[in-house]
Amino acid sequence: MISCEKAAKICNKLQYNEASFFEKINLKFHLLICKTCPQFSKRNSEFTSLCQKAHLQSLTEQEKIKMKEKLQKEVTK
Repeated sequence: MISCEKAAKICNKLQYNEASFFEKINLKFHLLICKTCPQFSKRNSEFTSLCQKAHLQSLTEQEKIKMKEKLQKEVTK
């Protein structure tokens, strides 16, 4: 039996098709037994679906570096 914390991590990985077959099985068993985690899993799926519909995008690595540099310059002023 996996912990709720581990189940949440697997649930997050599952949303992005990064969970292994073994992790998926462990999650399924956990969701059958736990009372709280199925709600988390459902909300997580809904959140992912909304983000996909909104076409949200994250920053590229280069954009992140530029932003960090700009923040550092502002902090050191």
